[in-house]
Amino acid sequence: MNEPVSFLSMFLLGLLGTGHCVGMCGPLVLALPARSGQLWPQLLYHLGRVTTYSALGAALGAAGQGLGALALTSKMQLGLSILAAGLLLMFGLARLGLIREPALLSVADPGRIPGISSLRRLAGGDRPGLAYLPLGLALGLLPCGLSYAALARALPAGSWITGAALLGAFGLGTLPGLLLLGTAAAGLARRHRRVFDLLAGVLLVGMAAALLADLLAAL
Repeated sequence: MNEPVSFLSMFLLGLLGTGHCVGMCGPLVLALPARSGQLWPQLLYHLGRVTTYSALGAALGAAGQGLGALALTSKMQLGLSILAAGLLLMFGLARLGLIREPALLSVADPGRIPGISSLRRLAGGDRPGLAYLPLGLALGLLPCGLSYAALARALPAGSWITGAALLGAFGLGTLPGLLLLGTAAAGLARRHRRVFDLLAGVLLVGMAAALLADLLAAL
């Protein structure tokens, strides 16, 4: 899978996950940045969230690159790609409803993140200032099957830059639905969440198949 196609696939994964994102992260967005009625708190929040995704993608891309370099052969990269394809396939099948997604990944519980209560109080005050940025940075760590699937794709990226860009594209794909939360567009995503989940599942399975096809072509 060439890089432009990979970036587009990751953006589409975030976009098609709108119903999932609105259902899981929507209450947090409504309770905090959207409550102000202004755009800038939401932009700060999402900037933090996308930055966390990109940082995690960079870390995984660098880890995959480092492991491949240590192996001094293509076997490690082969193994990483097979692992990533397996994870993408698992998350895709979960989105399609063919297997059950682990409970750890299906429920967004901000309480699992240390210090999140203090950030929420700060951001929920009368003068939140820049508090929404660290709040977004922290909540980007929430367990989520969709974001974990995106992170799996960063593992065989080959470099930290590509890993960061892939997760950045995914994060940008999630923006429209969450920024339009409460509008007809978000309502449409909620009502047809199952359709969006199916499309996201097909995309994830396709990404797994593309990785495996690349592997077969390299052998």
